Amino acid sequence: MGRTLPTITQQLTETEAALARFRRTLRKGDQYILDGLFATARRHTAAISQTDALLPFEAALLAILLEQAKEIAVLRQKVNLLSGSSNFRLVD
Repeated sequence: MGRTLPTITQQLTETEAALARFRRTLRKGDQYILDGLFATARRHTAAISQTDALLPFEAALLAILLEQAKEIAVLRQKVNLLSGSSNFRLVD
């Protein structure tokens, strides 16, 4: 028998397709950013597939937030290094 449930990758692709009209109304720069958000979610498909308590899109949003938080932490560290302060720790 085949799978009865779509994979996380398929669900992300379906969600992206469902948002195609929304994406088209965005400015080109914003379209690029939205595409990047979906790309960051795809980097965490294994973790998203393990979140039984959340809907797949909710888990994808959490993965996106995780990547955003990591980027902010790295940028804060760079700012602190440039300013001579080191209050924040680099995140892997």
